[in-house]
Amino acid sequence: MGLGRWNLPLPLVLVIGAAVVLLSVRQAARQSEKEQIADAEVEELSLRDGPSPRAPVDLGLLLLDPLELASIPRADRWEHPLGSAQGAFAYNAQPFLTTRHLGDDLNGIGGWNSDLGDPVFAAARGRVLFAGEASGGWGKMVILGHRLPSKESGDRGQIIQSVYAHMEVISVGVGDLAHRGMRIGTVGTASGRYLAHLHFEIRQTRSPEPGVGYADEPLARVAPERWIRSNRLEGDLLVPAPEAIPSLRPSMEMNLLKREE
Repeated sequence: MGLGRWNLPLPLVLVIGAAVVLLSVRQAARQSEKEQIADAEVEELSLRDGPSPRAPVDLGLLLLDPLELASIPRADRWEHPLGSAQGAFAYNAQPFLTTRHLGDDLNGIGGWNSDLGDPVFAAARGRVLFAGEASGGWGKMVILGHRLPSKESGDRGQIIQSVYAHMEVISVGVGDLAHRGMRIGTVGTASGRYLAHLHFEIRQTRSPEPGVGYADEPLARVAPERWIRSNRLEGDLLVPAPEAIPSLRPSMEMNLLKREE
């Protein structure tokens, strides 16, 4: 009895069909084996040479959203973040752009680790944009956003950031409002990486990412010490010098002469 167009016997048709199915299965198995081998080679290369290259992501393009920008308060006055408001009891151990340094390294006047745990203050009124562990080199970091006063109508003012790094303790969280002179943390060592000091930066940017601390170009940073000096209110001192008073020495001398007589 024949089947199909060529009148092939049914048993032969079944054998041919089974052979075709078996061949398809073997080809699929071989293809799967080749794919597994290729995947294994890729995995081995990635483990040996690191992850496969991907398009780099510029974190500097991650800008603040409109709500975050609107929440940044105006900063009318600036002060030093370490020591006194005028910078006493602290010194600049590594100024801006010294050996490609993008900030100021502020130390207590005792040097070494004498300032470990000393309070770090907000240099101006601002909103906390970043607070946490940035990287091994940065340690704990706080970034505040500030809005500069503007004299032009309709202009809300330029956004400036102040950066405080290598901290031991952080006392604020993202979104907090920090008033000028408010304690935001303490001086640290970046978990023992350095001697205790505060890395302090002023940035002209709207990107709240930690970035780098050294570079061949300023990268939107400005000299912190010069910035505070130029943005402090003229003659503004929290503790003004005492007024001159008449000397008491002549009257004291007269009393002594009278006693001797």
